[in-house]
Amino acid sequence: MVGTSRADDTFPEPAAPIWEYRDFMSSFPTGVAVVTSLDTAGEPQGMTCTSLLSVTLRPPTLLVSLRHGSATLAAVIARGVFSVNLLHAGAREIAELFSRPVESRFSRVSWRLSAHGAPWLVDAALGVADCSVVGATDVRDHRLVFGEVRHVSVCESDALLYGRRRFGSWAVPAPDVGGRSTSGTGSAGTSPR
Repeated sequence: MVGTSRADDTFPEPAAPIWEYRDFMSSFPTGVAVVTSLDTAGEPQGMTCTSLLSVTLRPPTLLVSLRHGSATLAAVIARGVFSVNLLHAGAREIAELFSRPVESRFSRVSWRLSAHGAPWLVDAALGVADCSVVGATDVRDHRLVFGEVRHVSVCESDALLYGRRRFGSWAVPAPDVGGRSTSGTGSAGTSPR
């Protein structure tokens, strides 16, 4: 039968080479977010994240995948709250800033605490979801963190996308005369440094 196999006729195979897997996943464009929280000393922490997934609507729950050893993951777990800042098309520099180990990143961006106590990147985000940690599980070198969404704020702006090692945007569809949306067009940027 197609799609099924018996345990006794399956053989473990070596994992695909990392570079092949990266090439495959780069063909799947995603939105770009910065996950933020405060550490136990009250200092802001954050990292660029494209591994973001909606899990359930009732209650609204999302999942982020954060690298073990990151200060952001430690802050998220210690505080039990985090924000997901969805970046707009003009925030490529912010995406790059939070994807590298840079000292004092938050001194280079405009931010304030959300009502739920996590950093909100006010000038870079087209939307922010404030979340409470409701679960976490380790998968190899990452921890999958489940967040129940407590508050959402979204404005109309073009979204920043990342795929095939390039940044691009997804234009917000403009309403036509009848009030329906027309399809937007995307534009590809250049590859990040």
